[in-house]
Amino acid sequence: MKKVLLFILLGVAVFSEGCKKDKTSPTDAIKTPPGSTFDLIRDSVYLYAKEAYYWHDALPDYTTFNPRQYTATADLDALTKEVNVISQYKINPVTGKPYEYSPLDPGEAKYSFIDDGKISSELNSVTGDFGFAPFYSTATDLRVKYVYAGSPADNAGIKRGYKITAMNSITSFNSGDATNVQAVIDAFSNSTSITMTLQRPDGTSFNVSLNVAVYTVNPIITSKVIDLGNGKKVGYIVFNSFVVLSNVQSKLDAIFSGFATSGITDLIVDLRYDGGGYVETAQYLDGLIAPSSTSGKLMYNTYYNDVLTAGNATLPQVKGFDFSVKGNAAYFGSSHPLNLSRVFFIVTGSTASASELTINSLRPYMNVQLVGKTTYGKPVGFFAININKYQLYTPEFETKNSAGQGGYYTGMVPASTDYPGSIANDDVTKDFGDVTENLLATTLNYINTGAYKTSSITTQSLNSTNSIAVDQSTLATQMDRGFKGMILKGKRK
Repeated sequence: MKKVLLFILLGVAVFSEGCKKDKTSPTDAIKTPPGSTFDLIRDSVYLYAKEAYYWHDALPDYTTFNPRQYTATADLDALTKEVNVISQYKINPVTGKPYEYSPLDPGEAKYSFIDDGKISSELNSVTGDFGFAPFYSTATDLRVKYVYAGSPADNAGIKRGYKITAMNSITSFNSGDATNVQAVIDAFSNSTSITMTLQRPDGTSFNVSLNVAVYTVNPIITSKVIDLGNGKKVGYIVFNSFVVLSNVQSKLDAIFSGFATSGITDLIVDLRYDGGGYVETAQYLDGLIAPSSTSGKLMYNTYYNDVLTAGNATLPQVKGFDFSVKGNAAYFGSSHPLNLSRVFFIVTGSTASASELTINSLRPYMNVQLVGKTTYGKPVGFFAININKYQLYTPEFETKNSAGQGGYYTGMVPASTDYPGSIANDDVTKDFGDVTENLLATTLNYINTGAYKTSSITTQSLNSTNSIAVDQSTLATQMDRGFKGMILKGKRK
C-alpha cells in the first residue's frame, strides 16, 4: 500500500532540475545483464537503493536480490513490490523489526515508495481531488475531517465537522464492515465524481455533487487569535501540509506578523493531519516560531549513509554532491517575529516527517508541549530519484536536532518523558478553531489554568482503534489524498 496519505518529511525535485525526468540509468555505468527498458528500470531501483538508501548496508548483492523477479499486471505495482522488499532488510535493534515496519501493513514499506510524479505535483501545491477528507468519528459516524480553500468541496459549502449521511448509493456507514468501508473508499478515492448528503451542526441537511478538479492548495486551513482574558492571548494556526515554501511564505509572514502585533502570549500550531513535505518550509516555520536567541544557532544535523558521506557515490543523481554532516547542517535565521519561550503542537498519528522535524528542532530551545496522540514516527527523509517516468523515494538521510535528539521511529508520544503534554482525542465533530473542540480546548485549558483538561470526548484519533473496528490509519491511507514524508528540494555541490 503506497504511503501517500495525509502525512511525513519531503520536498520533490531534488537533484534533477525542476521535475524533469532523468532518462539516465545507473545500469549505463554498472554492468548488468542486457534486457528490456523495464528490466533496466527495475535494476535502477535496486542499484540506487544499494548506493543511496540510508540502510543500504543490509541489502544483498544484485544476483541474490534479482530485481527482475518482481512482476505484476501494472509496471508500477511491480516496482512497488520491489521497493517493499528492499525496505524490510534492515532491522531496528530497539524494536526487533525492520526500520520500515508498518504495523498496519506488515511487509510493506512504512516510508519508501515509487510513483509517477504525483507527489511532486501535490507538494508544489497543485492537486486534483475533491478537496476534503472523510473521517470516522465513531464506528457509524462519518465526518468531514478538513476542507481546502478553493477546492470543489469548499466551493460547495462543505465544512469540517459536517456529518456525511449518504455517499453515492451508500446510506449507512459501518467501519467494522469491510464491504461497507471499501464502498466508501471506492466512492471517495477511486472515482472522479461523487454525490453526498451532509448534515450541518444545526441539523439541517443539503446535497452536493462534486467533480475532481485541479486547484492550488493553501495548507493554512485557519488562523486566529484567541483572547483568554487576564492578559493571555493565544495565536492558533492549522498547517496541513508543508508545500513548497514560495507558495506559502507570504501567508505565513502575514499571520505571524499579525500574531506579533496582537501581542500573543502563547502559540498553538495544529499539525494533526500534516503528513509532511518540503524541508525548507519546515525550517522557515521553525524560524517564525523560535525566539530571537536562536539566531544563527544550529537547527538540526543531517546524516547520510557511509557511501554518500565519504563521497564514494557513482550513480548519476547522487554522484558529486556534498553529503557531509557539516555541509548539510541547518541553522536558524535572524528573523523571529515572536519571542515566546514555549509552543504547543496538536498532533495525531497523521502528524509525520517534516511536521516531526519542525517539533524536534525546537526542543533544545523552547518548552515544547504535544497535545493529542502518538505521531507517525519518521525521523528520516528523502529526495526524489528520477528513473525513466518514475520517481523513487527511499530514506536517504536521518535528522537530529542540536542536542542530538532524534530516532523517533515509533512516534512522538505526548505526555511522555521526552514529549511533555497531554494525551487527548481528536474531535472531528467541531470545526478548526472552535474553542470547545477537544484538542484545542485541552490546550487552552492548560494555558489558562496550568492544568490539562481531562478529556471526555470519545471521538477517535487517527491511530486509535477503540470502538472502531477498522483502524483509522488504514482508512486514512486509502481515503485521504495527502502525503507522509520529508523531502529535500535541492542539494549543495
